[in-house]
This record gives sequence, C-alpha cells and structure tokens, in this order.
Amino acid sequence: MRKLIKRLLDPFLKLGAKKAFSKPRPFKYDGIEVMVMPEVFPPHYTLSTKILLQYLKPLKLENKTVLELGCGSGIISLFAASKKAIVTASDINNIALTALKQATVKNNLDVEIIKSDLFQNLTSQGFDYVIINPPYYPKNPTNIKENAWFCGEDFEYFRNLFIQLQNRSDDCILMILSQDCNISKITDIASKQGFKLEIELERTMFTERNYIYKVSSKN
Repeated sequence: MRKLIKRLLDPFLKLGAKKAFSKPRPFKYDGIEVMVMPEVFPPHYTLSTKILLQYLKPLKLENKTVLELGCGSGIISLFAASKKAIVTASDINNIALTALKQATVKNNLDVEIIKSDLFQNLTSQGFDYVIINPPYYPKNPTNIKENAWFCGEDFEYFRNLFIQLQNRSDDCILMILSQDCNISKITDIASKQGFKLEIELERTMFTERNYIYKVSSKN
C-alpha cells in the first residue's frame, strides 16, 4: 500500500496527477487559506506539510523569529504569523512568492517574503526557528516546479544547505523527511559538514513514516 501511495504522490507522476494539479487549488488550515498554483508544491495530498503544521500548533511562537526556507504555498509561514511570530518566507519560485503575497493580504497576516536560493539573499544570520520541507528525490530538476521535489542527482540541495548552515547562528532548525527518501545519505552529508540530525518527532500516516529532525552542530 505504501508503495502504491508513493507512486500516486511521486512528482510528476503520471497523467492523472498532472491533470489534478493543472489549475490553481485552494488549501485551508485552521482558518487560513492559500491558493496553490500549478507550478507550486501541492500540500493537498502530501503529508509533510500537514505534519509540520500539527507540530507547530502547540508551540508558543509569539514574537519568535521564524524562517520557512523554501516556503512553496506559504501555508506554514501564514500559520506561524497567525500565532504572532515574526515570519520570513523564502523561495526561488516567483509564482509561489506572488501567490503568497496575495494570501497575506487575503488572510490579513504579515510575512516578509524574499526570493532566495537557500540562505543566499537572507540578511539575518539567525532565526529562532528555521522550518525546512526539502526536496529529496535524487534527480536533477528540469523546471521551477521540480525544484520542490528533486534535490539533484548527487543531493546537491543538501550539500549546499549544510555548507551554508556552517556560517549561521539559528537556534532551532527543523527539517522533515520521509522514510522513503535516502535518510542515511542525507545524514552522512550533514555529518561531513559538522551537523547531526536528531529525531524530534516521528509520525506515521497512511502507512508512510515521516520524521521531523532537529539539525544541530556536532560540536
């Protein structure tokens, strides 16, 4: 069953999925609504976004600085803002950022929106929370939407991520990964750059196990 679900959810997954996401689709959580463009990672039928939202729900985020790195639809950023966090949302997808800007107006929430490849254009050297829902399929992306799914054949996304994290002073870095990705490879890349991944939360939904990891220095 798990393999069947993954085939259905796997990026660019065949004709049926392409048709399902060929037009803008609303997504709602806890009274917040975003319009997810066809070129943007869809939180509707994937589990990672929902698990992150559930994790954040009981946290006291008022006046905490929160970065959603690779925000996609931005629903996590908006939810954090609704909890009175000071939120920055970044992505390399202009379509995603434009839709998020419209969603901030619609939901009357304040989010700083920045186009950035990882931390490249972010001036702050430290946030209280950094939330990462990364691409982890080992394949080179061929268009802007595929950047949300594919991390490069040699896991370039993670290599760049952990190199850039070396120069930062973020307090809590949270990253969600599925059991179906190559967690050992990602952990090894992190370790070689001086980081460790510790399980913060383990959640199984529809036979798929997901983990929220806390990323921290080994020193």
